[in-house]
Amino acid sequence: MATRRTFFVLAAVFIAAGAVFAAQKSLKVDIDLVLFNVTVMDSANRLVTDLKAEDFQLFEDKIEQKIRYVSNEVAPVSIGIVFDISQSMGRKLEFARQAATKFLETGTPDDEYFLVEFSNRAKLSQGFTNDISRLRDRIAFKPASGSTALYDGVYLGLSQLKEGQNPRKALLLITDGEDNHSRYSRGDIREFIREADAQIYVIDLGHALVSDLAEMTGGHSYRASVEDLEDTCEKIALELKSQYVVGYESSNTSNDGKFRKVRVRVNPPAGMGKLNVRTRDGYYASRSAQ
Repeated sequence: MATRRTFFVLAAVFIAAGAVFAAQKSLKVDIDLVLFNVTVMDSANRLVTDLKAEDFQLFEDKIEQKIRYVSNEVAPVSIGIVFDISQSMGRKLEFARQAATKFLETGTPDDEYFLVEFSNRAKLSQGFTNDISRLRDRIAFKPASGSTALYDGVYLGLSQLKEGQNPRKALLLITDGEDNHSRYSRGDIREFIREADAQIYVIDLGHALVSDLAEMTGGHSYRASVEDLEDTCEKIALELKSQYVVGYESSNTSNDGKFRKVRVRVNPPAGMGKLNVRTRDGYYASRSAQ
């Protein structure tokens, strides 16, 4: 997830005499960084969480950039659950409710959530809250009915995410079908996703055909059956808490508002096999005021 944000890094320099600190100095560095959430997995699809800053390389429009910041500390997330309650969900709906509840239970007290449900149209059923019991009480107690306004659901979810309090933001889309009733087109959604500061994860219970939308955000689409729904939800929740944040100061200082393609590479430490990297495919530069 690419975010321009001013970072204030506080470092204390201690001069010790025996067991006593004789002096302390604070150093303040003001850097304008572009930030990307990065997921790293090994060849067996296991999360890799012990890499060092020197293991990463980052390229913007094919030009290598100097990485200034790498962290894999657990941070709170603002998450939107976008839930399909269209007719095609039918008997899957109860399993999907249970899986979404399991996902909520894997979070931390600082995470916040909202709920969008969609069938003929998309609706915000619950705004941001830290109280997961409110989400549990609201998730899909309506019977399955209507068409599948999937793109409208994603659009509403991304719009709502802008109000999130946490820098990390993600959508969890649970669906089983292709869009057949949205006002927004696939092209509209692709453009909106590129402008949004969020990752998209999909639990596909059928033939949703939205894996490319998830991948361009650094998220992922999981094909799942009702039997492995809960395991898939737990996998996504763990991934959100096991990502690196990689920050760099772009060498391109022009504020032209253009999209910049970004690629992150990981050079495996000695003894570690090939690693797979997922992150957003780029970001829009800021634009100078006219």
